[in-house]
Amino acid sequence: MRDTEGEFEGAEFRDEKTKLMLAYDYKNRYTLRVWGSTFKPALVKELKRLGVRIMDRTEATALLIARDFAETPGVDVNEESDSLHGVDANEQSGSLHGADRKNESRSLRGAGAMGMDVHTGKFYIFRAKATVLAMSRPSRVWLFDADCTGLCEFRPMQSIGSGHAMGWRAGMEFTMMEKSVRAEFSAAGRSFPPYGAGNNHNTWYAATMVDARGVEIPYVDRDGKELKTVSERYYPAKGQKFFLKGGVIDNPKYEYRGPETLDFEELMKRGYQLPFYADLSKMPDTERRVIWGMMVGEEAKTKIPIYQNYTDRGFDPKKHMLQSYGTGWQSANFLEQERQFFGAPGGVMHDWDLKTNIDGVYAAGDQLYASDCAGFACATGHYAGRKAADYAAQAELAPVSQADIEAEQKRLYAPLYADRENGIGWKELNMAIAKAMQNYCGGTKCEALLMEGLDLLESLEREIVPRLTASNPHELMRTHEVLDILTVAQIVLHASLARHSSSAPLYFVRSDYPEMDPEQDRRHIVIRQENGNVKTRSVPLDFFGNLKEEYEKHNQDYIKRDIEASPRESSAAGRPSSFKNASHGAGTQEKSGCENREGYIPPCQNKESFMAAPVAFTAVPVPCSVNPIKYDEKLCIGCGRCAQVCQCDVLLPSPEKGQHPTVTYPGECYYCGACVMVCPRPGAIRLEHPLMNQAKFVPVK
Repeated sequence: MRDTEGEFEGAEFRDEKTKLMLAYDYKNRYTLRVWGSTFKPALVKELKRLGVRIMDRTEATALLIARDFAETPGVDVNEESDSLHGVDANEQSGSLHGADRKNESRSLRGAGAMGMDVHTGKFYIFRAKATVLAMSRPSRVWLFDADCTGLCEFRPMQSIGSGHAMGWRAGMEFTMMEKSVRAEFSAAGRSFPPYGAGNNHNTWYAATMVDARGVEIPYVDRDGKELKTVSERYYPAKGQKFFLKGGVIDNPKYEYRGPETLDFEELMKRGYQLPFYADLSKMPDTERRVIWGMMVGEEAKTKIPIYQNYTDRGFDPKKHMLQSYGTGWQSANFLEQERQFFGAPGGVMHDWDLKTNIDGVYAAGDQLYASDCAGFACATGHYAGRKAADYAAQAELAPVSQADIEAEQKRLYAPLYADRENGIGWKELNMAIAKAMQNYCGGTKCEALLMEGLDLLESLEREIVPRLTASNPHELMRTHEVLDILTVAQIVLHASLARHSSSAPLYFVRSDYPEMDPEQDRRHIVIRQENGNVKTRSVPLDFFGNLKEEYEKHNQDYIKRDIEASPRESSAAGRPSSFKNASHGAGTQEKSGCENREGYIPPCQNKESFMAAPVAFTAVPVPCSVNPIKYDEKLCIGCGRCAQVCQCDVLLPSPEKGQHPTVTYPGECYYCGACVMVCPRPGAIRLEHPLMNQAKFVPVK
């Protein structure tokens, strides 16, 4: 996180004392630039140092829930319920009353989770005193490409809202799920790779932009004053305390609006000519290098597919301009019905401890409503982990239901035993869901459309889901993902039906309720399901109270520890000594000595309930129109590290010693570049974007 090598010494955005690198607002300095490619290796190293058991290649599929449990000693369920939900006397029709809500909170408690190894198909039960959901936000709900599935969305293939689906099935509460925005990223056709086209937003802020003639496009502050220097783009306007940039801040209020290029419509009126380009040659050396080399090269999946590949293609930011596509940072123009969960989308409702309405189950990162990517995930992940550990230190393992476990096994493995001849694959169902959502839950909604959409999705669940087939654990994993996408789509439709007005902040338009943000609807609409019935209630936007007062009230132990301890001691104090005893897991496909462990549950004995015969797994390469990963036979030593690190599981190790893995699922490649970064032999493996995604650059004019 620090410029320890002095690469940017003396730069305006570098703090010389701490060596931290700042972005956007150079006066207030509240945003850090980071070397993102170092984060996951550092995280894994620390997890191992702490003795955390890591279950790689294991998908979480369901929460274990204990129902009608006795209250946990030391946990005031009533107080927690009130502080979380802000229940008032004027709840919406169909919502639960305060007393009922408390009883529901008391009747549900998390007992752990279930999951499956996506290489072996082994079923796992993880019993836990406290559970933290941190499984990203939904995707592939409106956007899907069967050929290049890995390029459908901004996030990797496994980040499709499984945590949302798990929570919904368990009775968890959600809010703002009616919010979606016109799509911004989908490199499977319409847009270019994230951060891979020239623009002046987010990662590229505040790049110099020029038109087709090379004429510079002016920056203005919030008051319309034209800025003369590059430095001025990074400072608030006169009388402005600070400004906001990056992430979800596309259209901030006047109070927080930062320097920006003139609006597209104004540029057209003034005679600027398309296409536009990012021209880093006109920027100071440190600003050019921090955009092209650190921000592009160290954020998201930019190191290999963008920074390295563009450099290999001959791009030099001192000599070339990179073309911009569309009119904003999304690098494309999408249709109104092509939507995504961007811009602080909906998610799990929670209290001040980041605990859900299910006792002992917490949420963090993009699982939460109004989430905002990496910085948000780091902060909430640490916070939720601390609260969950405190809870686990005083809780006991909750009882679980063998019937629930057997039902989950039956659900997970059903596609292995479906009729192959008349079966349907996961891609076909994902395509059907995406088309349904575009047709019935696009930019403009109404009750008739939403009800038709629900009817169609329910028919898919009833008639198509039993016909889904899979030949191996990998395909089974993808099938489970689409089942979760189907659940998420239903949540969105129910949430959209529950809001009887339109809303600008939620990018939500209903033709049958056109009034925009009426006073009575400026509230959270919270939804959950109970025995298949959808329950809704209304919660004030400020249900959390005064931020400073409530934070201090709920974090006295942490604040005191922070004041009394040194930084190193404070960090250690944040980890309870009982952590290793807080959770217990056991595989259920084989005993492996686990039967003597606390919390062990034997495997399902009634095989007829979900399997008729043993299954032989088969995996053959699934071709597509691209060839993303190429090996150099002369350089590859067959170590298999690329297959181990591949987060989308597109590579299968070769059965022949010393041979490179098979690119079994090329269409599922996410183009993150991890395989190239981990390879010990430079040049042995190459990752390359499809031709359609190779942005154009031209010499500086």
